[in-house]
Amino acid sequence: MIPKVSTRWFSSRLRQEVLACRWGHAGTPVLLYPTAGGDAEECERFLMMKVLAPLLEGGRIRIYSCDNAAGRLWTDGDASGAHKAWCQNRFDGYVYEELVPAIRKDTGDPTIEVIAAGASLGAFQTLASVCRHPDVFKLGICMSGTYDFGRWMGGAHTLDYHFSSPLHFLPTLPEGEPLTRLRTRFLVLASGDGPYEAPAESFWVADALGKKGVPNRVDIWKDYRHDWTTWREMLPQYLEKHA
Repeated sequence: MIPKVSTRWFSSRLRQEVLACRWGHAGTPVLLYPTAGGDAEECERFLMMKVLAPLLEGGRIRIYSCDNAAGRLWTDGDASGAHKAWCQNRFDGYVYEELVPAIRKDTGDPTIEVIAAGASLGAFQTLASVCRHPDVFKLGICMSGTYDFGRWMGGAHTLDYHFSSPLHFLPTLPEGEPLTRLRTRFLVLASGDGPYEAPAESFWVADALGKKGVPNRVDIWKDYRHDWTTWREMLPQYLEKHA
């Protein structure tokens, strides 16, 4: 079993204590976002560390994960769309202002760049991290993503939602340093075409990225379903190639 290091701290942005975990001792840092209701240890419970063991033990990568404080709200039928989007933006602030500095401190390199990865709702957060913070995230591996969250907004389109959703803010992203930097990054948009997958949404994202000159690739995995068995096969292959 790959050893795990865990830490908790209270985030004033999220107004709650959040768990963060790390597996591996060296190599490129990979922030692996949980699925919708997942926590920092979800990836371990679903055996992702087992399939990533060769990369972890070889010092190629180290995996970081955190509680998905925002993801749990998106599918909460009692929360308003405005509150969900507000929490998503607060979560983005937690990742950028708290978690990434903690990752850099842990690696001993204050400027190291991070790979973001995630499946299902975690793919949305992966895409958002790279598009919003290309100064930190150099690559996004988005697996089985759902990217249009309007279905959970109850008809609202708030500023929080607009600026948290790449499908909405990318088309109006002006020329300047953030977009210039984003054009040096790369997004993998992988999707199965089996049950509960939405490959069309990956093509929507690819179109939005392409119109802004952002490098990306859509990979459709034939006969793969929306499940951890799919993601355990996808992620090691992409990390082996790109990490």
